[in-house]
Amino acid sequence: MVVLSKIYTRTGDAGETALGNGARVPKHSARVSAYGTVDETNATVGLARLEAAGEMDEALKRVSNDLFDLGADLCTPDMEKDAELPYTPLRMVAAQVDRLEREIDAMNTRLTPLRSFVLPGGTRLAAQLHLCRTVCRRAERLVVELAGQEAVNPEAVRYLNRLSDWFFVAGRIANDDGKADVLWVPGANR
Repeated sequence: MVVLSKIYTRTGDAGETALGNGARVPKHSARVSAYGTVDETNATVGLARLEAAGEMDEALKRVSNDLFDLGADLCTPDMEKDAELPYTPLRMVAAQVDRLEREIDAMNTRLTPLRSFVLPGGTRLAAQLHLCRTVCRRAERLVVELAGQEAVNPEAVRYLNRLSDWFFVAGRIANDDGKADVLWVPGANR
């Protein structure tokens, strides 16, 4: 259990932070940038939840919790040394990716196929979900970049890749099941 009795520690005042395994790294490191952007993605989910209700809000709540799991996974490097830690680190698992795929498939049954690209907009919730999607894509790029430098749980990358698709389809659902989508018209303003 996490107990946060004091929020500031002063340990980061010199520009370093502690990872989940206790190692100290610069706050601008690729790993901190990756999980920091996952946290930013989660903040956009919080904004979207202000507009969501019912099933969509419950789904976003699950996603938000998963993103915290993902941040915990990313902040603990060296998966091969997990057994040496005094605790069992939280890692993303295939079941979380599978759940997103099932939810995408279920949402897609309500939608007609697209004949153009969708522009962000329509309802407030759809616009928020498109913001979630773009921040999620940035997080994915940073995690992939990190994976090129250090070991990263492959389920973390898969989760972010699927989640950005989930946000896209959820945005269409939020636009009256795609009926209120704002479609791209190539060259419309030439």
